[in-house]
Amino acid sequence: MDDESRFLCEAIELARANIGKGGRPFGAVLVRDGEVIAAAVNEIHATNDPTSHAEMNAVRAASRKLGSPDLRGCVVYASGHPCPMCLAAMRLSGVGEVFYAYSNEDGAPFGLSTAAIYEDLARPFPEQSMAIRHVPVRPEGQADLYAAWAEAQGRLK
Repeated sequence: MDDESRFLCEAIELARANIGKGGRPFGAVLVRDGEVIAAAVNEIHATNDPTSHAEMNAVRAASRKLGSPDLRGCVVYASGHPCPMCLAAMRLSGVGEVFYAYSNEDGAPFGLSTAAIYEDLARPFPEQSMAIRHVPVRPEGQADLYAAWAEAQGRLK
């Protein structure tokens, strides 16, 4: 069995075990250089945290373990198609590859597809289902927020 299949099977087994605990059928394994750095499941049922997806939990655990938010060189193996939130988090952390076993089409008959969210996010902000508005407020008498951050980081002199 090749590494892709082996790690995907691990993610699926995590997902199956999560079903037995009352959770959703999602598991994820985060790997660097052939070594599992983190493995996680969807824990929404246990935490009531809507961001507690398997991939997000794996990214969080890996970042803690590695002591860095930089996950370049890592690969995520997920039981199901990652949602936009998870995909964005993996991109922001530097994960370079993602493999998944079950597609949105596989999950659709069971209410487990995020295809509609992807479609909505592809629309311009004014056409999306959630109101998103830019309101450029700048409190009077205060330094620019981003410039203050850059200065605190030693990026501005």
